[in-house]
Amino acid sequence: MTGLGAVFRPQLPPERLRALARLADDTGLDELWLWEDCFREGGVSTAAAALAWTERVRIGVGLLPVPLRNVAITAMEAASLHRMFPGRPVLAVGHGVQDWMGQVGARAGSPLTLLREHLDALRALLRGERLTTGGRYVKLDDVALDWPPPDPVEILAGATGPRTLQLSGAAADGTVLTANTPPDGVRRARQLVEEGRAAAGRTDPHRIVVYLLTATGPDASVRLRAELAAEGVADVPDLGVAGDAAAVAEAVEQLTEAGADTVILQPTADEPDPEAFVRFTAEEVRPLVA
Repeated sequence: MTGLGAVFRPQLPPERLRALARLADDTGLDELWLWEDCFREGGVSTAAAALAWTERVRIGVGLLPVPLRNVAITAMEAASLHRMFPGRPVLAVGHGVQDWMGQVGARAGSPLTLLREHLDALRALLRGERLTTGGRYVKLDDVALDWPPPDPVEILAGATGPRTLQLSGAAADGTVLTANTPPDGVRRARQLVEEGRAAAGRTDPHRIVVYLLTATGPDASVRLRAELAAEGVADVPDLGVAGDAAAVAEAVEQLTEAGADTVILQPTADEPDPEAFVRFTAEEVRPLVA
């Protein structure tokens, strides 16, 4: 079955997360995803709170920018979440928006090298390994977690460009694609991920998560067009969906047929009723998605 979720957008103040997380849990939503956009909410702190307030919904963070974090801290926080809330956290890491990384003095000369080193070390630490490594960016001396997760955990990578998609296939357990990815883009991304997996000899499952910009209600088309225009992608065909549950479910199916395993509905930044959006996703769209 296709996984289905919704985004708690960081344009909302953090104090609204509790009600939305509990609603997602109560309505049977598969996943609720959070973002760590500069300079809004922190991804790990909000994920921990959402997990503590809920019982069953999976909480995703898409994504944690690796230039901002020492990999040992990422591993410690990921391990803590997975031990406290087994099977429910979903963490993705990625390059981060380069302009934002520049604002805080963390822009890497080679984002691809940094992401590869971070992924390799993070996944090894979470497997309980002891590491000494001297990469260009990741340098560890006899580091191991005292409390690694008892079971394997999924680490995803956010990716857009061809080389990062191939890297995600080789070094991550799944890939997160932005809402600027139409069905044809998902097909191409899946192909590049598979190329990376083949080169690395990977045969384990690899989940593709895709955000879908979604608007519903009487002004849905206007809000969708405005956001696509603001993102500079108004001319990209088959991007986003506006309409009722049937229209949204059809758009989800198109992404699934293109290679997505999980589709996360992303409301517009000006969504007038985030609670109603979560309820719409869980109660109206979910029954229509196979």
